[in-house]
Amino acid sequence: MKTLGIYIHIPFCIQKCLYCDFLSFPKGRQEQTLYFDALKKEIETSAEECRDYEVVSVFFGGGTPTSVDPQHIVEIMKILKKFYNLRENAEITIECNPGTADATALREYHEAGINRISIGLQSANDEELKRLGRIHNLRQFEECYKNAREAGFVNVNVDLMSALPGQSVEDWERNLKYVCGLNPKPEHISAYSLIIEEGTPFYQIYEGEAAQIEKNGVVITGDNKDEYPPLPDEDSEREMYHRTGEILGANGYHRYEISNYAMNSEGEAANVGTAGPLDDDGGKYECLHNKRYWQGGDYIGFGLGAASLFNGERFHNTSDFRKYLEASGTPEKQDAERLDTAAQMEEFMFLGLRMISGVSAGEFKNKFGQSIEDVYGEIFAELISEDLMVREGDTIRLTDKGLDVSNYCMAKFLI
Repeated sequence: MKTLGIYIHIPFCIQKCLYCDFLSFPKGRQEQTLYFDALKKEIETSAEECRDYEVVSVFFGGGTPTSVDPQHIVEIMKILKKFYNLRENAEITIECNPGTADATALREYHEAGINRISIGLQSANDEELKRLGRIHNLRQFEECYKNAREAGFVNVNVDLMSALPGQSVEDWERNLKYVCGLNPKPEHISAYSLIIEEGTPFYQIYEGEAAQIEKNGVVITGDNKDEYPPLPDEDSEREMYHRTGEILGANGYHRYEISNYAMNSEGEAANVGTAGPLDDDGGKYECLHNKRYWQGGDYIGFGLGAASLFNGERFHNTSDFRKYLEASGTPEKQDAERLDTAAQMEEFMFLGLRMISGVSAGEFKNKFGQSIEDVYGEIFAELISEDLMVREGDTIRLTDKGLDVSNYCMAKFLI
């Protein structure tokens, strides 16, 4: 049976962070109820076209899924179990911001069948959290983490963000060491670098534009720039990147994707081996759902603006809240595109090379009926000569040097 990942978008949040460009916003309880009615209809309506698939992963993302009444999430879990072929040990994740889920809610999520939780700490420094516009502090994170463990979660991810305003390399090292010192340690750590996205308050601040954004009652313009600490320079950001791997590696984590680290299972060596097949966990705590994105597996998104790659077609739902509600469970596909062979090859390479284990030449041949060398041989030779890529038997992967300049390397594979 073919396999499938499901993404469920919960667009609600209590307050939008200064760096956030995700499709999310605060809404009242009445609007939330209307949204979940439409979302449940969409999930039920789509069950028939998914009946030949085994669902191996589910991911509740946002927004902040834990900011809504937990019963909404529980009801969706009931629908998934009733109408979809859920694998017995399917990975089911919910994103959680500290301060938005109490002990009772966390127990309800776990009892409903959610077995993985991703907690958005971002920083263990309260001052850094304030600069980001986060609504929680370190004490609230610690309470959330404790409650998640007591609720029964044995697969916990913690999100961290580096290169924050005013952050030094030493500040970042303290954040990493703090998370590694949690008892028990999180099974997974996502360590991302802050990206200043257009349209966010941080973009207005750090790009110095004259346009204004009102955020939480404060008008932010480029003229406010001097009121915010500067971003770390390029050398400091690069040092943070390297220290991440060193510190997490020393604490029992292996990097399996550019920004993601999983705890080594008992007896498991650091994962730098061959590229594994789709749906192979590769390591007990590697995020199976996100690996589907990087390995080109089918996934379907439900909810406002949710994206899908299903049966060779890429599309997404409308991002218009009112139109989504009016669709009565059948939102129109937006920007539908059937990927031709060239586009599929491109994605196979530039997404697959995000994985530390790289891509498989044999899998490429099975998928496309062509030798990977016939298509990309010249590019391989160039990158290998620059010590940015290595070929080991069936596996082609970026070296540590190549991972440092991954955007440059991946751009080479756009046919």
